[in-house]
Amino acid sequence: MPGRLSDSGMFIIPTPPDSVRTSDSGNSLIPYSPEVRDPVIYNLHHGLKPPISRLSISWSRGNCLRVSFFRVDSTETDTSYVEGEVGGKVVEVKLNVEDGEIGDAERRRIAYGSVAPYAHLQGQKNTVSALSKMSMSSSSYYVEWWQHVIEYSKEINSLLGNPEPPPSSLIEDPKTVLKVVEEPTCLKAAWELMEIFYADKRPQAWLPERLVDWLRDFDSLLTDTEATVHSKLVNLQKEIVNLQVVEDDFNYWEGISSALAVGWLDIVVKLLRLHGSYQLDQLGDRETENGLVEAVAVLVTKMPRLRSESSDRRLGECFETRPEFMKAWEKWRGQVAKLESSAYWVQCDHRQTRESLRKVLQIMLGNVNSLITSACHWMELFIAKFLYVRPFTTGLEGMYSLAKKCMELKPASSTQRLMGLILGILEENTEVVLAECSKSFGPWMVAHVMELLTAGNNQAEMLLHEERHNLGGISIEELHRLVYAQVLSSHALTWQIAPVYLISCPKQGLGMLEILLYKQPMQHNHTLLKNLEICRLYELSGISSNLMKIAGVYHWKHGRKGSGVFWLQQAQDEARLNRIAQELFDFVGKSISDDSFKQWEGLIELLGNETRTAGGLEFLHKYRDFKKSLQQVKGGNVTDVAQQAVESLIMIMKNPSTPQRFWLPLMHDSLKLLTWPERPLLNVSQTNLLLNKLQELSIAKLCPDYCETDLPSQALSSVRLALATNLGRAILEE
Repeated sequence: MPGRLSDSGMFIIPTPPDSVRTSDSGNSLIPYSPEVRDPVIYNLHHGLKPPISRLSISWSRGNCLRVSFFRVDSTETDTSYVEGEVGGKVVEVKLNVEDGEIGDAERRRIAYGSVAPYAHLQGQKNTVSALSKMSMSSSSYYVEWWQHVIEYSKEINSLLGNPEPPPSSLIEDPKTVLKVVEEPTCLKAAWELMEIFYADKRPQAWLPERLVDWLRDFDSLLTDTEATVHSKLVNLQKEIVNLQVVEDDFNYWEGISSALAVGWLDIVVKLLRLHGSYQLDQLGDRETENGLVEAVAVLVTKMPRLRSESSDRRLGECFETRPEFMKAWEKWRGQVAKLESSAYWVQCDHRQTRESLRKVLQIMLGNVNSLITSACHWMELFIAKFLYVRPFTTGLEGMYSLAKKCMELKPASSTQRLMGLILGILEENTEVVLAECSKSFGPWMVAHVMELLTAGNNQAEMLLHEERHNLGGISIEELHRLVYAQVLSSHALTWQIAPVYLISCPKQGLGMLEILLYKQPMQHNHTLLKNLEICRLYELSGISSNLMKIAGVYHWKHGRKGSGVFWLQQAQDEARLNRIAQELFDFVGKSISDDSFKQWEGLIELLGNETRTAGGLEFLHKYRDFKKSLQQVKGGNVTDVAQQAVESLIMIMKNPSTPQRFWLPLMHDSLKLLTWPERPLLNVSQTNLLLNKLQELSIAKLCPDYCETDLPSQALSSVRLALATNLGRAILEE
């Protein structure tokens, strides 16, 4: 990463990344590369005293760089790497590649809020597509899908902010020109542009009027350094409060002309009716002047507009069909021309009013010079020409060439990021639109705007859905979804919504989803439960089983034996459960006394009654039951209970899963049963079975792998004597 260390102790990083190089000249550690033009400067205050011996730059999460500064001891003269150098500081810098208007918390809110509309639209896409193949015609499919996309777009748009003003009070200040609304953002402005040009399939002849509404909400974003119609009106709002005679103020008339040029008719009428001739004490002397002002205001109010009347809240007469609009437009334009040539202008004594009103009429008549003068930005001039010079334009007809001419007439000194997107849309270049969305608004925008781009646009659909060999066989659409999912996955607060986007990527989505789930820390149960829920939702039973196995092994190795066995049981991992059984045998088998067994009793209790999935732990489960029966026998001389304990002992000894090293401890624990005072509890065959087991143990002692127990040395002889005594008693009883 090229960069340098300034004299003030600030590290300067230009972008894009090039190569890391060091220099011994002056204070420059990493000089600029001559190939990098207009570098972006990041000032990092590390706070370390010189000399700085080493500098390390590495990528952190997301779009963050981690810059590590290292310094040597002040007594060290050599600034090269020295073993044992002390001091250092790590600074993290966030590269400005995302929308600076929106903070991290707000961005996460948008990310979470857009998941439900996105997932719902994907489900509708699958349903509608299936129905279109079965019975519906392609035209009906197109109509149905357009409605779904516009609903989706409205839901996403509502997440990005609300430009509508709050409910106004009953008594409104007549000098309030602009209403207070939520601060607009470029992200919302870009989304509404995409909605207007791609998702909204209402009559294309309404497009200029929809741009008027868009400009009204986002005109303040067109430039940061130059004037706009919005900034003019903001300044006028501040001045007009203190003006006694507004018609004498040049900015007052400039505000009216500019607002009219971009179609903000309600503001024009409101400003006109602040004219001094409307005051009661002036009507007698200024009737002609007042009549001209009111005539212009009425013409503005009656201006024909080609837009939906049901959704319109602006001034003007709305027409939904082009023939009606053309007829009304010609009539209205004639009325404007008639007023402009009227003889009443000679009788208007106020020169400023007379000249300014005639300029307003020239705007309505489509005078190009008046429009150029009234507009501040090329986008405002662009919309003004559609309103007054080319009112019958349909769709994108000639829009790109007109935009270029407007840019020549109103060149901008600085480029705003919305401008590239607007030009790409007007040029009908899907690739440019995607590139501008990605560069200026980040992965979220690109991942969610794909559905708008392909709504009824066959060319865009082919471009975005075509499988490309240079991308590994995936489409551009899938690529951008994977990129956005990767951004979500890199943050601990958003990784759990990444699967929604990965699952909609048919080529590589499942593979990346599997990697994402495996990378989550399994030691936290809430994270594991989230992973398992994701697997359940998307029917990933194999991954779910592997996750439970990983969690089981982790918990077992870190001493949480019960959690380990539980998750291995859930995964039905009999192989690992058998290995755990062998490990338990190593602990329990050394000493089978009651005290040593208590620490494992809870673990065996965890196995429950179903032992089919417990593998080698089946014996310990049965032994737990046997120990409980022995505890009951110790409580008193209850022959029936003792007889049940004997039956349990014989079953364990007969079971082939009982390890040999447990034979002697089991019989030693059962000495009370073998020497029961009332009568022998074991019959002859049962006693012989136990004697045979003792004989096998005697032979097994000669084997090198024999496992000694922690029983007393006389344990074997005590058991043998008890069995011999019981055998004699049993023979006599039989």
